[in-house]
Amino acid sequence: MQNPKTLLRVSVIGTVLVALCCFTPILVILFGAVGLAALIGYLDYVLFPALAFFIGLTCYAVWRKKKHDACCNSPSIKE
Repeated sequence: MQNPKTLLRVSVIGTVLVALCCFTPILVILFGAVGLAALIGYLDYVLFPALAFFIGLTCYAVWRKKKHDACCNSPSIKE
């Protein structure tokens, strides 16, 4: 992704979505309704690494955006 804003937007949306699934029973209710209640015990093995990945991706996107803003928005000396 060339645009740091796009990376930041995607990572924040992913972090919020995974955090909602981790800390609220959204997936438990959904899996129970669909008939996949046997998989509820394994959700932690998927959701916590996904949450760690998206938090890391958000930190990287913020760092990259700051680096991009400092590089491209700095006043330049024109002769």
